[in-house]
Amino acid sequence: MIDKQEVAALVAKAIENTDAYMVELAVSPENDIVVELDSPTGVDLDFCTEVSRQLNEALDRDKEDYSLEVGTASLSAPFKVRQQYEKHIGDNVDILTRDGRKFTALLTAVGDGDFTVEVTRKVKEPGQKRPVLVAEPETLRMEDCKQVCYHFDFK
Repeated sequence: MIDKQEVAALVAKAIENTDAYMVELAVSPENDIVVELDSPTGVDLDFCTEVSRQLNEALDRDKEDYSLEVGTASLSAPFKVRQQYEKHIGDNVDILTRDGRKFTALLTAVGDGDFTVEVTRKVKEPGQKRPVLVAEPETLRMEDCKQVCYHFDFK
């Protein structure tokens, strides 16, 4: 079986001196290798092809057969690494917490293991007839969220 750490090191070497980062790496017992990449500026097909070429040159198919797939992280997939949170600062994100809350909020900051969002809520102000919308900051730990993903707005 191909060593996952070896493949991770090869991917790191292939993307060094770029703004790209690895989102996920999977190596199955059948040696099916799947690499997901992303970057703040986006990853195109040519970049994925170049990384794939470098990995194929470094791995020995005669020693151990494998399949290789290099692609980009899906925009609709949940965030898996801190850099994805950083990429989407200023964007609305959909959040599902481990305690079952589901809401959309504006991602405003990312820390070590946590992130801050601005949640818009209806609040009944004293003396007002109707509730008003108020943006309130809320900091969440990444481990307390089942998933956080980019919010698509079809307006």
